[in-house]
Amino acid sequence: MPRPPRPAASFRAVHRRTFVTDDLQLPPPITVFDELGAEYERAFAGDPARRRSLEWLLGRLAPGSRVLDVGSGTGRPTAETLADAGHRVLGVDVSPVMTELAARQVPAASFRCADIRDEPLEEASLDAVCAYFSLLQLDRREQTETLGRLTRALVPGGHLALATVPLDIENVDALFMGHRVRVSSFTAPDLTALAEESGLEVLEREESEFTPAYPGATPESHLFLHCRRRA
Repeated sequence: MPRPPRPAASFRAVHRRTFVTDDLQLPPPITVFDELGAEYERAFAGDPARRRSLEWLLGRLAPGSRVLDVGSGTGRPTAETLADAGHRVLGVDVSPVMTELAARQVPAASFRCADIRDEPLEEASLDAVCAYFSLLQLDRREQTETLGRLTRALVPGGHLALATVPLDIENVDALFMGHRVRVSSFTAPDLTALAEESGLEVLEREESEFTPAYPGATPESHLFLHCRRRA
């Protein structure tokens, strides 16, 4: 007799253990974020740690820097903050609904509906990269490969701001704003080591707790890494 499916777990519930789910048929990320749309912005845009991370990045960018926003969502607050400061911002997101909304809300930036895994990234073509929570729905191998590609796309000395929910999980079936999603992540020490192995120098690390602004939300642990590509 087959085992019943494991119930979806919240990020908080799986904090201390590694689980691998059964092969459940879950909607792809594009479907989830198309449905969330502006609701995602309302829930997460107020995170003060992200604001601090953006201020850190702004303090290190030369005027008119080329910045890639990975998983740009609705364009707020990341692309909007950087574009308002005069930087040349390209946002990439798999959700056409999010991409269209971002283009309307942040006309000073450019947005492309694409999967970062398929996006061509020219060597040393960017001054900075932001990847705020956008790698969570890639498995660990894909996260490792993508972080390496993003690092190589930076000019030597370029900066990368990376954020995740720091957990020891691989392909876990979780609940995210009422939607079932499959997520993978690393602990804070493991992600720091991965960044360094990718060719980054981790300059600052901040761990914080944030409660998203939606009904029934519980506090989430967040990790922000502020990095620079080694010469």
